[in-house]
Amino acid sequence: MHDRVSFVVPPGGMTAFVGPSGAGKTTVFSLIERFYEPDSGRVLVDGLDVQAWPLDDLRDAIGYVEQDAPVLSGTLRENLLFGAPEAGEDQLEQVLRTTRLTSMVEALPDGLDTTVGHRGMKLSGGERQRVAIARALLRRPRLLLLDEATSQLDAVNEAALRDTIADAARTTTVLVVAHRLSTVTLADRIIVMDAGRVCATGTHRELVAANPLDAELAATQFLATAGAPGT
Repeated sequence: MHDRVSFVVPPGGMTAFVGPSGAGKTTVFSLIERFYEPDSGRVLVDGLDVQAWPLDDLRDAIGYVEQDAPVLSGTLRENLLFGAPEAGEDQLEQVLRTTRLTSMVEALPDGLDTTVGHRGMKLSGGERQRVAIARALLRRPRLLLLDEATSQLDAVNEAALRDTIADAARTTTVLVVAHRLSTVTLADRIIVMDAGRVCATGTHRELVAANPLDAELAATQFLATAGAPGT
């Protein structure tokens, strides 16, 4: 249940949604994609109510990557081209650079034509997530939705994926649901949610200074990081 949720996401850049479990962050994505219909109010994409979009066109305009995004059996090339079979080599090279996969591909025995195994078992968790983002970017979406895309990664893979997201946000409107503050510190704007409501919006610096919930999230992460082995 969402109550008095209102926000505007400017085109381009990264907007992050943060808040405790059950705050309604993922539900916002479901409303944008029309998996749920709002009981009241409107959801606009490019100024047009999503109800007025043909559903296929709306879904084609959106790239979605979840945590532990699926990678298909087959080659890396087949995975990348799954949603955009018409993409050319130049486009492939561009998304590989954006998602920092170029060096990985160059190290593979058959490059893009290397098989990745069942569910991408030959790739690391971070590589699988970056492949999923590359696959979404090849479709040239107007919106790229990342739902806890870094939540199951270690610090090294999360840092690489965080840089990937920042690069993608230079050319695409990126919306991120995240619980790690290290992910959202790079966001152009952060929307703090709790119990189905928008509590505050602003940059990370502004929110930590002014909003107790965001400060609490920051403290929780930093305490957890401080207590982690090897830190």
